[in-house]
Amino acid sequence: MKRTLTCIICPNGCSLEVEKEGEEITVKGNLCRRGAEYAREELTAPKRTISSSMRLIGGDMEIVSVRLDRPVPKEMIFPVMDAIKSASAEAPVHIGDVLLHDVLSTGADVIATRNAERKEGR
Repeated sequence: MKRTLTCIICPNGCSLEVEKEGEEITVKGNLCRRGAEYAREELTAPKRTISSSMRLIGGDMEIVSVRLDRPVPKEMIFPVMDAIKSASAEAPVHIGDVLLHDVLSTGADVIATRNAERKEGR
């Protein structure tokens, strides 16, 4: 199997030629070791990070931006997005707060990427 990928690990954006024969994977076109690692992972166990938003209860805004603290398997993107969509956080929320721990047993935490204060009168 041959694939051409664009590396997303650093700003170089190397064009990678990846070939898999049996268990052996060869990578060409990478300028660094991290590009080769990315290509191997992309062929064997692709992962992605997610940025989204979560409902905020009692806050000075209705939603707060969130992201995962680590990549999850690509096939878990939609289930994790559904889990985030069905969850909510209680204000106040601060950058880095864990709003969902180990979401769907992926090992990834959903963390806040914005501060949100409690709304006056609540």
